[in-house]
Amino acid sequence: MEPAREIVEIQVGIADLKVTREPGRLITLGLGSCVGVSLYDPMMKVGGLLHVMLPDSTQFSNVNKLAKFADTGIPLMIQELQKMGARINRMQAKLVGGAQMFSGLDEKMTLNIGLRNTEKSREVLSNLNIRILAEDVGGNRGRTMIVDTASGMVTIRTMGNKLKVI
Repeated sequence: MEPAREIVEIQVGIADLKVTREPGRLITLGLGSCVGVSLYDPMMKVGGLLHVMLPDSTQFSNVNKLAKFADTGIPLMIQELQKMGARINRMQAKLVGGAQMFSGLDEKMTLNIGLRNTEKSREVLSNLNIRILAEDVGGNRGRTMIVDTASGMVTIRTMGNKLKVI
């Protein structure tokens, strides 16, 4: 019998992305208006997690961190997963976050960044024909997102310690 491999937990920072294979876990903390985008290939048991901070890189002249944006970070994560044997036609996406963290303020003032991050992530995935299996987006609470590459399951811990698995 093969000995059990130790589960490695990999932290994903803001405007960052990481990929790993089973039995790794990818964790990002503090998803407020940011959106966590996970991609998973169930056949290869490889997954990625992107912590999207802003929706659209074309609004900026000096883009030096591709993982900061939905439009550049998602394709970059796909490239990294493909290097590990993943195929785009098997990838499954899950979205977490996109909260409106500043309730009570004028929506024009806050630019509704959470909703824009969510919508841009959906648009990029749709254009790449990647199916979104589940979402836990919106609201006004921060979230922690944990992607398990053994199963593709995503555990969400909401402020107030509520747990949810999608």
